[in-house]
Amino acid sequence: MKIEGTLLLKRHEVAELLGLDECITAVEQAFRLHAQGKTPPPGILGIAARDGGFHIKAAGLKLGRNYFAVKTNGNFFQNRTRFGMPNIQGMIVLCDGENGYPLAVMDSIEVTMVRTGAATAVAAKYLARPEARVATICGCGNQGRVQLRAIARVRPLAHVFAYDTDDCQAQQFAEELSAELRVPVESIRDLKSAVRLSDICVTCTPSRQPFLSRGDLAPGTFLAAVGADSPEKQELDPVLLVGNKLVTDILEQCATIGELHHALDKGLLTRADVHAELGEVISGAKPGRTCPEEIIIFDSTGTALQDVAAAAVVYEKAVSMGRGLRMSFAD
Repeated sequence: MKIEGTLLLKRHEVAELLGLDECITAVEQAFRLHAQGKTPPPGILGIAARDGGFHIKAAGLKLGRNYFAVKTNGNFFQNRTRFGMPNIQGMIVLCDGENGYPLAVMDSIEVTMVRTGAATAVAAKYLARPEARVATICGCGNQGRVQLRAIARVRPLAHVFAYDTDDCQAQQFAEELSAELRVPVESIRDLKSAVRLSDICVTCTPSRQPFLSRGDLAPGTFLAAVGADSPEKQELDPVLLVGNKLVTDILEQCATIGELHHALDKGLLTRADVHAELGEVISGAKPGRTCPEEIIIFDSTGTALQDVAAAAVVYEKAVSMGRGLRMSFAD
């Protein structure tokens, strides 16, 4: 077997190689394969640190070849204001799943952002009403931008509300995305009123206190809760999950670090109350939306299945286009 070395890919290269549409397709396929029992269970480890923490996520996925990826991300949400650094940064190591050889090492920022938005798009495709036209994005950073671009791929939006605790950031978001998507994007200060007018709502913040509660959502709303990816994070009042259809990305992961985790801790839900994992809906094992009026909540904690699917796209395109730097760690 010829060993050509490990491919090193910088952030700008990953950004150029990972298209949103192809990432949506790859993430949907990864969830489907997981639901069909064709992937090993993804793993996750969280380590707390002062002012932040680290996530280590790993998964295997058999596509044209067998891949394994591990991602180490540092989440420090004061970085941008204190140091001028990204709040989330890290690396992905993509390996050959048959022999363990490290195929690529790549920056994780773009992969994390794009694959997270891709999962929301896939969930909206199966769970939002087909006629959904109005969306609220809560959290107007880079992730909020990707979330809106992703939703616009699967639903023909007619109006968008943008909310952030930083009014200037929401205004800038509205101006940029209105021009880019050619959809009216309106920055707002009254989040609850905007959500009640929306068919789709995405929360993608680092909040540790719930800010949406029962009664804030209109019948038929699809809500993607993206921010909670560690035990201390929370965007939703746990009561909001009770009596509504709850779909998780990975059940056990959400039970540990997602919005579901808080509802379980308070004894409001059990695992049996969760309607499905997203992959089960995609594969047809369980139904998605069955009624126009039902509220459906997608608990999106971000899985390593998404990471390995996206990293495989980046790697295969890099190889075909001759991108990146080759090196051998064995030398």
